[in-house]
Amino acid sequence: MAKLKKKCDERLERWFEEAMERIKKATGARTQVQLAEVLEVRQSSISDAKRRCSVPSDWFLKLYRSHGLNPNWLSDGQEPVYLNASRGGVPAENLLRETPAAYGRANARSRVVQVNSMAGADGAAASWTPQPVEDLCIPESFHRPELVVVRVDTAAMEPLIQRGAFVGVDAAQRQHPDGDLCAVHFPHQGLLVRRVFCQGDSFVLRAEDKSHADISVPAAEMAARTLGRVIWVIQSLGQQG
Repeated sequence: MAKLKKKCDERLERWFEEAMERIKKATGARTQVQLAEVLEVRQSSISDAKRRCSVPSDWFLKLYRSHGLNPNWLSDGQEPVYLNASRGGVPAENLLRETPAAYGRANARSRVVQVNSMAGADGAAASWTPQPVEDLCIPESFHRPELVVVRVDTAAMEPLIQRGAFVGVDAAQRQHPDGDLCAVHFPHQGLLVRRVFCQGDSFVLRAEDKSHADISVPAAEMAARTLGRVIWVIQSLGQQG
């Protein structure tokens, strides 16, 4: 009987993907064929590396010689990006912005973002507009081009999301998969974070706290009311309202 190929564990697979993403960004290689050309290896070598979740050390050496890249940055995101910046084709700051270290690592970068009230700038308006109330430092990997951060001011989603929590909403994601958390706007109420479920020609918005009644919204109105999908929450464990 043929031996089963050993799969990479989740941690090693994540490390490999992050290292390869840094290599691609730094070299401009968009496809596996282009990457093989940059590394001067066969395309099958890249497939083998992916299967093993292992980047050969000589690839790091080649990239230092050809692009001046720091092997430690390629491997683990440890700055500086370049050991020989004169060979670099992409500004280091661009690479750091596009390929942040994973959250939780000592070298992970952060970014200050604007936090808005859920009420918005004009509570009576038909659409929600931001009203800044404070700033928040978040991991760079939490950022998105169309990120909107709001501070929760109700207990409707407790215990899942506590009053006072910071919620990151990706305004580029406006779909409504059943059960997903979305930020939906209502005049005079502001943004409401709810689980959204499709029921026929309408959507039902449901709070975690069952004392809050479900809200039914015609499907034709949801696109205009939806700010985006919730992608992260930052809060203190055991935080009380």
